[in-house]
Parts: sequence; C-alpha cells; structure tokens
Amino acid sequence: MNEIYNIYCDESCHLEHDRQGAMVIGAVWCSSLLARAHARTFRSIKIKHGLDPHFEIKWTKVSESKIDFYLEILEQFFTNQDIHFRALLITDKRLLDHKAHNQNHDQWYYKMFFDMLKFIIGPKAKYRIYIDIKDDWGGSKVDHLHEVLSNNMYDFSRTIVERMQIMRSHESELLQVADLLIGAVSYAAREKDENRGKIRLVDFIRKQTGYSLQKSTLVREEKFNILRWSPREMK
Repeated sequence: MNEIYNIYCDESCHLEHDRQGAMVIGAVWCSSLLARAHARTFRSIKIKHGLDPHFEIKWTKVSESKIDFYLEILEQFFTNQDIHFRALLITDKRLLDHKAHNQNHDQWYYKMFFDMLKFIIGPKAKYRIYIDIKDDWGGSKVDHLHEVLSNNMYDFSRTIVERMQIMRSHESELLQVADLLIGAVSYAAREKDENRGKIRLVDFIRKQTGYSLQKSTLVREEKFNILRWSPREMK
C-alpha cells in the first residue's frame, strides 16, 4: 500500500490588488497516520500555556505576551521529524504583467501553487491536500486547482492527489502551524521590525534552520524549504 500524506496549505497576501508586495504560498505536510497525534501534541501545548484548546495558532496573533507559547510551538515543529514545511516566496507581485503573458491572476496563481507543491508530491505515494481558503475562493476553484495539479502530473485518474478540499484553520492545528510559518517567511521578506514577538520568532527560525528566510534554501532541504520566485522570471 502506498504511504499517504496530509498536506495543509495556506497563503499570505495572495490577492492581486491588496497593495502588498511579497506573497507567500506554503504548506505543512506529514504522514496521514500521524496527523491526529501531531494535532493532539500542539493542542496540549495550548493547554500547558493556559490557553483554550480551541485557541488558533495564528501569525496575526503573535505578541510578546504569548512568546513562550509560540516558541514552544516552533520547537515542537523543529524536533518532530515527521512534520515538514515548504514555502514559495514571491518577491513582489506588483511587478507582475499578466497581460504580457496571456494569463490572469488566477491562472498565474495555479502555476505558483503547483510550483510550491511539486517538491512535496511524488509518484509513489498518495496525498490529501487541505487548503485554508480565504476571500473569494470556493469549491469550484479548489476543484479546478485539483484538476490543474493532477494534469501537470499526468495523474488523470487522481490516484496521487486523491483529495483536495477546503479546511478552515480552526479545524486543524497543522493548518495553524502552516499559517505561523508562512507568516514568519512573509514578515522576514518585508523586513518589518515593529513587533518584538514576531521578530523573536523569525530570529528563532533563522537560528534553527541557518537560513535567512529571504532566499531560496537548498533544493533538497526537506524540513524547512523555501523557493524564492521573482516576477522577473516571467520575462
């Protein structure tokens, strides 16, 4: 039987006209058999720090007052060998020229999503992909993204990516961890420094990985992998 992996995807600043430069699409993935155990572990950290077990781990909620909690979440991620992270960092989407490349923003987005996932997905396993969808995204767009991914892998019977569906972040601790890590990569890309709690988390990740979070990592980096993509590559 092929091994099954769960992939939890999220994004930061993906809208075309949100006046933000850097955009990040990312995912946390792990063995499907261990996903519930991982979720229980992260939930137990919430309880340990006096938080409701349904409290959402979220980059936008990071502050100095909860820094010990968020540092322990990151420590758990880095010490758990079954949990991995991959991010595609778009340096400045304001430079995109979709018209020149005969595409719209959604079509370009599908391409970027595939570039983020293609490192994770292999032909000898099965994958269940869960996406935290925001704004105007819905079931039809997820279905189309599934189709695009499957066609790109010649997986016309969908035996590799067997499932792709919407999952709200409050339903999954692993999706929440994806949000936290994506937020850190996005924050580092913008070189922001107004939130001391967030700066400490970025510094912690840099120390753990040895990476700046602003450049591509080694291609075969499996724990914390970043691909930096520039709009200039469209030229």
